[in-house]
Amino acid sequence: MGITGSIIVYVMIWWIIFFSLLPVGIQSNKEVFKEKIGGMDPGAPKNPKIGKKFLITTLITTIIFAVIYYLVEIDLLNLRKFIQ
Repeated sequence: MGITGSIIVYVMIWWIIFFSLLPVGIQSNKEVFKEKIGGMDPGAPKNPKIGKKFLITTLITTIIFAVIYYLVEIDLLNLRKFIQ
C-alpha cells in the first residue's frame, strides 16, 4: 500500500469512527432551559467534548489502520487476487 492509499484509507476510517462517536455521551439543554431563549436550540448539547472525541477517534483509527496495514503487507488482505 502506497503513501497516498494509506492516507486515504486512514482518513476514511477516521471520519467513519468520528461520526459514530459524535452522539456518545450527549446531554441536551432541554432540562436546563425551560423558558425560550432567543437563538438557543433546546436540542443543542451542553458540552459535546469534541476534543476528547477527536483524541479517542484518532486512537481507535490508528489501531484499526495498523491492523489493516499489517494484513495488506503480509498479503493476507489482497483485493487484486479477487479481481483476477
